[in-house]
Amino acid sequence: MTEALLDVRDLRLGVVQKRATLHAILKGVSFQILPGEAYGLVGESGSGKSVTSLAIMGLLGKPLSVTGGALLFKGQNLLDLSKREMRRLRGNRIAMIFQEPMTALNPLATVGRQIAEMYMLHQGKGRQEAQELAIEALASVRVPNPDRRAKDYPHQMSGGLRQRVMIAMALACDPDLLIADEPTTALDVTVQAEVLRLIKDLCAERGTAVLFISHDLGVIASICQRVGVMYAGCLVEENETKALFQDPRHEYTRGLLGALPQLGSRSQNGRRRLVDIDSIIADRSKLTETSFIVPRRPQGGQA
Repeated sequence: MTEALLDVRDLRLGVVQKRATLHAILKGVSFQILPGEAYGLVGESGSGKSVTSLAIMGLLGKPLSVTGGALLFKGQNLLDLSKREMRRLRGNRIAMIFQEPMTALNPLATVGRQIAEMYMLHQGKGRQEAQELAIEALASVRVPNPDRRAKDYPHQMSGGLRQRVMIAMALACDPDLLIADEPTTALDVTVQAEVLRLIKDLCAERGTAVLFISHDLGVIASICQRVGVMYAGCLVEENETKALFQDPRHEYTRGLLGALPQLGSRSQNGRRRLVDIDSIIADRSKLTETSFIVPRRPQGGQA
C-alpha cells in the first residue's frame, strides 16, 4: 500500500477563547491524499472546506484553533511544527491557490517580483536569476508575452491572468502538495475550463498531489480521482469520483447531485424541479457519528 502524502486524522477545530471551545467548526474530519493524486473536497458554503485547508497551511487566525487530531505530511505532524518551520514548508513543499487572486496578490508589487520572491525565499536564488525564473514560470502557465507581463501590477491583468499568476507562484518550487481553494470562482465558463485544464496538466507533469476544494460538483468530477463530501463540519461521505456520482450513499450527497441542473432533463410538464436539501438535516447538533459514513482509506496508487 502506498503511504499517504497527507493524512488528516480526526481533525477538530473550533472557536476558542480563554482555553474554552465556544463553538465546534470541524468535528473529526479524516481523509488521506496519496502522492500525485487529485482529491476533491466538496460541500456547500460554510461546510468547513476552506478552514480545513487553512488548518493544513497553518494559516488559521484567532479565535479559530485546532482542538484535536493530527495533520500528517510525509509522516510528520504539521501541528507540532514551530511557526518558523511552518514558514519554510509553506509555499515550498505545500502551496496554495487562493479563491480570490486580487486579494491574495500584493497590489503594490509587480507580478514578476512576487513570483521571484518565491525563488529567493525558498531556493536562495539571486535577484536577477529569480526574475528570469519568474518569467519562465509565467510562460509555463501560458501567460502571453511573459517578459512584458512580469512588469505588470495585478490590477492591470484580467481575473483569468491573475489566477494564472497565482498558479505560477504556487508551483514555482515544485511542491509535493497543491491546495486549490475554489480557484475558478468568479471566472467565466471558458476561462474556468482553461484554468482547470492548466492545473490538471501542470500537476500531472510534475507529479504534484492536489487537494481541490469546490462547491461545484462538475468541476470536481473533471479533475479529481476521489471525492470527500463535507456538511456541517463533518466528512459525510468519501468515494472514488465515478462511484460517488453513480451511487451516492449519503442522503446529503444525493441531495447535492439532485440539485444540479441537467441539460435536456425535463419532467412531463416540460420542467424539472431541483431537489431542495434545506431540511435533510435541520439540526446540526443531531449530526453524530451515526449520521455519516466513515471515509475509506485509499488502497494504494491513484484511482
